[in-house]
Amino acid sequence: MSRVCITVDFEPDCPPYLSATFRGIEQGAPALLALFAERSIRATYFTTGEVAERYPEAIRAVVRDGHELGCHGVSHTAFDTLPEAEAQREIIDSARLLRTFAPVGSFRAPYLRFPEPYVRLLEDADFTLDSSLAKYKWSYLARRVPTTLTRVPASMTSSVLRLPAVLRNPVLLSLADPVVLFVHPWEFVDLTREDLRYDCRFRTGEVALRCLREVIELFQRRGARFVTMRELLPGASAA
Repeated sequence: MSRVCITVDFEPDCPPYLSATFRGIEQGAPALLALFAERSIRATYFTTGEVAERYPEAIRAVVRDGHELGCHGVSHTAFDTLPEAEAQREIIDSARLLRTFAPVGSFRAPYLRFPEPYVRLLEDADFTLDSSLAKYKWSYLARRVPTTLTRVPASMTSSVLRLPAVLRNPVLLSLADPVVLFVHPWEFVDLTREDLRYDCRFRTGEVALRCLREVIELFQRRGARFVTMRELLPGASAA
């Protein structure tokens, strides 16, 4: 029986293109919480400090519904553009803020871009799990530094989940355990008329929400066990 982890990158709208707006948090996030409640799914929310500062009630709702709170940096800045001292500040400041809402041990870098030498900064900040790698990126094949962290890569990019089922399902069912999927709240807002890359705007809004429901139902029919990221730690058991 495979394990499936649904993760949410809780961030501004489609950065870096629309990052001055937060329609995803305001409009998409409530619909996403409702879907998870409907399907009895607990997810992991990798949250930026900026979102936590602007929308603390949205963070409280996530925690109140039993989801795991994870860290996504402060400002959704790519860590591979930051000097080490600034990267450390992003990690420490975001962790400090998010831990006022709930325990936070899981981290994911914005854009799934995180320099290997910075992994030790996560150890120093008491993180236990990193999900900044992605199996579909060339960087996944690069040499990794030794670490005490559990490293769990994302299995597939989020836009695949919005494809028609005939294209989407064979890809999803071929993924190895644990299956780590991610979405963004802005995907559940209609962005089809925005000036964005096609993969960012196609089939957004209600269609995206319906697709995610179908993905969850697909795995549930096959007996998959839905888990949070922290349940993937060695020795962890499902709550």
